[in-house]
Amino acid sequence: MKATNALALSVLFAGVAAAQTTSPIMVTNAQDAGDGSLRAALSQAAATDAPSQVVIATGDDIVIAESLVYQGEAPLEIIGNGQRVRSDVNTHLLVSANGGSLAISDLAFEGPGQFSIVNRGDNNGQTAGKGIFIDVRDDQTGIVDLALDNVLVKGVANHGIHVSDCTLADDCGAGAGGGGQGSPASVRVRLNNVTVDGVGNGKFDADGLRVDERGEGDIHVTGLASVFTRVGADGLELDEGQAGSIHSTMTRTRFIDNGAYCDPALLAAYMPAEPEGEFGDGEVREADIPGDVTGTPDDSCFEREVDLYESGYVEAYEIGIDVDDGIDYDEADAGDLNLTMISSTISGNYDEGVDMDEAGPGGGNLHYINTLAYRNADDGFKMSEEDAGAVHGAVLGSVSRDNGGKGVVFEEEGPGNVRVTVTETHTVNNDDSDDTGLEVVQEDEGSGELIVESSRIEDGIDAEGVTVTQ
Repeated sequence: MKATNALALSVLFAGVAAAQTTSPIMVTNAQDAGDGSLRAALSQAAATDAPSQVVIATGDDIVIAESLVYQGEAPLEIIGNGQRVRSDVNTHLLVSANGGSLAISDLAFEGPGQFSIVNRGDNNGQTAGKGIFIDVRDDQTGIVDLALDNVLVKGVANHGIHVSDCTLADDCGAGAGGGGQGSPASVRVRLNNVTVDGVGNGKFDADGLRVDERGEGDIHVTGLASVFTRVGADGLELDEGQAGSIHSTMTRTRFIDNGAYCDPALLAAYMPAEPEGEFGDGEVREADIPGDVTGTPDDSCFEREVDLYESGYVEAYEIGIDVDDGIDYDEADAGDLNLTMISSTISGNYDEGVDMDEAGPGGGNLHYINTLAYRNADDGFKMSEEDAGAVHGAVLGSVSRDNGGKGVVFEEEGPGNVRVTVTETHTVNNDDSDDTGLEVVQEDEGSGELIVESSRIEDGIDAEGVTVTQ
């Protein structure tokens, strides 16, 4: 890891280091515990109500046998110099157990690795280990901060980085339909030169970076020059499940080869002979179609959807394998979903490249600037607004090619307006069976407008309920 730029670090860690009032706590050896250890430094920092700074002076890697836990509520800054905090056992590596904000620089966190769906980290009563975990208090207010600079996280079974403001912990579920309650606090994550590699391969739905936010707060995430790769589930997932918005900017950030925990090549053998079907009313009862898939390495990997007529007979069903995306945001209830991606790359992910879903009384504001999506298994860029709310999209100087679904999608399924501008953009060879490079749809009440300027949409435009200007 390269040396930290002092100015960038001072900005990134604003509100943590600036508020620090005690002398730095020095880590002078690489022992797992005892005087001078990182574990002892975390205990010392937790004993004060003031923000603290821990400086790792030893040059050796720190090998731990159990989780490092910071019990304090005040902000904590940890400054490394390229060392590794690693463990050969399946455990959380660093935990802020009472919602204390963290700022970490020049440090790597490495789990044992070698996890997969057939070598899970959550079998036999185990708790799948995370890399960096902040557990927000139920009564927390203000902003919970996580600032990472020159940080590597790899080889843990569960989420690489997790901020949880949800009473259901790992059972919180997705923002569009997940349960649980949360604090009034907002969550802010800032990443600079962060790599998340090979995490989340030992548990279903374990992401590279995951933020679960319930209650009144917002989610703010910025990423600069960072990488999410070979993650079992989504490279980056934000779930805003109640009142509150998502605000996110990704610059020069890559999302590569994520979403393969539910390995389709391995699980295809467990799929029923007829994985989908459509029927007339009165033809087929639910007992006569394939049931839930069981007896697999992880039954959670299979999705089963059944639509019934009012009579109770089956209208349609579908069974599929639940692979994941490069970047996945879900915003439900009151609040907007805002994303800007600049000079970023989304490639080789096992489902959508970018998957944005907004439900409830809020809108979507998406901007893709000089960004590339290619070789993703489904859509390159997708935005779906389910309820009342406007969708505003701008695609500038970007490319979406060779994806298994559509190139670029903006859809409004409820009573809201759609406004999309596409400029100097190229789509080609996106294959969703009807050759669609660009889809803009207004399915309900509301107006729609698509403006395409100086672009090459080689695989066609699918516009429904919108006016197209070229």
